[in-house]
Amino acid sequence: MSGVEELRNNDVVKNVGEAPQEELATGERSTRNRVARSILDHGPSTVAELAQRLGLTQAAVRRHLDSLVQENVVEPREQRVYGSRGRGRPAKAFALTDCGRDAFDQSYDKLAAEALRWIARNAGGEAAVAEFARERIEAQAEAYREVVEAADPEGRAEALAKALSADGYAATARSAPVGEQLCQHHCPVAHVAEQFPQLCEAETEIFARLLGTHVQRLATIAHGDGVCTTFIPRGSGTQTTHTASASTAGRNPA
Repeated sequence: MSGVEELRNNDVVKNVGEAPQEELATGERSTRNRVARSILDHGPSTVAELAQRLGLTQAAVRRHLDSLVQENVVEPREQRVYGSRGRGRPAKAFALTDCGRDAFDQSYDKLAAEALRWIARNAGGEAAVAEFARERIEAQAEAYREVVEAADPEGRAEALAKALSADGYAATARSAPVGEQLCQHHCPVAHVAEQFPQLCEAETEIFARLLGTHVQRLATIAHGDGVCTTFIPRGSGTQTTHTASASTAGRNPA
């Protein structure tokens, strides 16, 4: 997936600038997280300012900024100078892009959960929340439907994974003994779905319709698993009207 990766949960940038060795990559990402977070906390910052705040060399800061610029997390800007300007060009200041800022938690999860609680109390209870979840994912799935229907039957899970990745779900499809597993390594609404499993249930239902087969949700990030995992049985290409049951969709079946 191109562009900004996800900055979530404890203000951590996930999967930004992967390095060949896992230990090195983890350390690099951790430092890169600190650079991005410092810019969020203090506003547009120069290399020198970041180096001083974070206790890093300017060379190290530049290296991390280069990666963050490539990922569309930050962008260089001409630093504003108030009063008389000294000799030479002013140092560039690095600011978060809109994508980089939106990737940080900004109380949107809390607002969404409060809105859904209001719907449940005042606009029809749990059934109204479920209807909202279905309409939300239906609108989101229009782009997925085009991609999936254009793929060969055996490539539809992979096509759906790529479409989900474009929406920030970091999804992959892989073979399983009697079918395939669709794995979503990130869930933008996990914190809200933890309180409202209707979001996961609606998503599972739309996967079944898109793929033309019953699917089973095996695990969800919202309920403590590391990955949202959906099982897709092999050899069923008939469009179904009934999808994964509410007893398993969005909840761990165990």
